[in-house]
Amino acid sequence: MSLYIAVIILFQTVWLIRFLNKTNRKIAFFFNAIENNDSTINFPYDIKTRSIRELNSSLNRVNKLLQEAKINIKEQEQYYQTILEEAETGILVLNGTGHIIHSNKTARQLLNYPHLTHIQQLQPISESLFQTLQKQQSFDQKLIQIPNERESIHLTAKARKLILKEENLLIVVIQNIHKELDNQEVESWQRLIRVLTHEIMNSVAPITSISETLLGYFKKDGELVKPASITQEKVKQAVKALDTINYQGSNLMKFTDSYRTLTKIPEPDKKLLNVRSIFETVRILVSQEDSVDRISFKTTIAPKELEVYADEKLITLVLLNLIKNAIHSLADQDNGQIELSGEKDELGRLALMVSDNGPGISPCMLQKIFVPFFTTKKDGSGIGLSLSKHIMKLHHGSIEVKSKPQVKTIFSLHFQQGLG
Repeated sequence: MSLYIAVIILFQTVWLIRFLNKTNRKIAFFFNAIENNDSTINFPYDIKTRSIRELNSSLNRVNKLLQEAKINIKEQEQYYQTILEEAETGILVLNGTGHIIHSNKTARQLLNYPHLTHIQQLQPISESLFQTLQKQQSFDQKLIQIPNERESIHLTAKARKLILKEENLLIVVIQNIHKELDNQEVESWQRLIRVLTHEIMNSVAPITSISETLLGYFKKDGELVKPASITQEKVKQAVKALDTINYQGSNLMKFTDSYRTLTKIPEPDKKLLNVRSIFETVRILVSQEDSVDRISFKTTIAPKELEVYADEKLITLVLLNLIKNAIHSLADQDNGQIELSGEKDELGRLALMVSDNGPGISPCMLQKIFVPFFTTKKDGSGIGLSLSKHIMKLHHGSIEVKSKPQVKTIFSLHFQQGLG
C-alpha cells in the first residue's frame, strides 16, 4: 500500500514539475516576445486544463493591453512630433558629441539648411551660435544675426541641458524676432501718428474757428462789408483774434521744429570718456534747477576708473534729460534721492544708470514714454526720452526703464561690450 502511495506521489511530483516548467517556459516566451516587440503572439483557449486555460487567457489579455498601450504611445508620439514639426519656433536637439538628433522644419528654415546633422554645419551660418553650442551648456536668450541674399535675419536662441536615458542632451530653441520687431515698429508709428494728430489738431482747430469768425466781420453774403460799418469794437476783436492765431501758429512752428530736432542728430564722435567726470559735469549743469536743493545725490561707479566709448555732448544730453526728469518727479517730495551709477559686468558690458525714489511710472505709461511728443508734463515738449533713445541707437546701445511706483525708478543706458 505504501509503495502504491509513493508511486502516486512520485507521479504527481513529476507532473507538477513538468507543469511548472511548461508554465515557466510559456511565461518566459511571453516576456521574450514583449522584449522583441512581437505583438502577434496568441495563446490558445481550447485547453482542457483549467489553470492553463486561465493562464493563457490572462497572458492574451495582458498582451492586448500592452498592444493598446503601444498604439496609444505611438499616436501620442505622432501627435507631439506633428506639433514640434509645425511649430513656429525652431527646435534643435543635440547630443554630447555635437550631433543634431532632431531639428524641426522651422529650425531648418530659419537656419536655411535642409538637412541638419551636426553643429559643424552651423559654423558658416553663425560663428557665434556655433561657438555657443559647442560648449554644450545651457544659456539664456542670445541675439543672433544671420545674413542672407536680401537682408539680415534677427533670431534669438536659448538652450537647456537635459539628461535622458543617461545621455546628455541640449535642447535649443530658436525664434525669429523679425515679425515681432515689425509689429513693435508699426505700433510705435501708430502711437506717434496719434500724438502728432492730437497736437496738430489742438493747434489748427482754434485757428480755423477764429479765421471763420474774422471772415464774418469783413464778409457778408460773399461780399466785403463797407469800411463805414466796421466798428472800433470789431477792430479790437479782430486784433485779439489775430494775436491768438499768431500764438497758435508759433506753437505749431515750435512743435514742427522739435520734430526736426529728432531727425537732425549728428553721427556720434565717440571717444573714451571717464564716467566720473561725466557725472560731475551733469551734476553741475542741473545745480540751478528748481527744488534741486531738497534732493540728495549719490554716485556709485565700479570700477572706479570706469570709461565709456561715446560722444561726450550726446551722452551728456541724455543724462541731463534723465536727471531733469527725475528732479521734476521729486518736486513735491521731501526725501528725494537721485543716484548716478556706472558698472561693467564680467562680459565687459557697460551700463550707466539714473535712479530716483519718486512716484514712479505706471505700467500703462511705460509703453508710451519713448513715443515722440508724448508727455505728462504741462509744459513738456515730449521729445526728451525719444531723443535719448535715438542717441543710444546711434551708439549701438539701448535705453531701458524699470519702475516700481513709490519705491524706485531706474533708467539704464546699455553699451555693447563697453563700447557704444
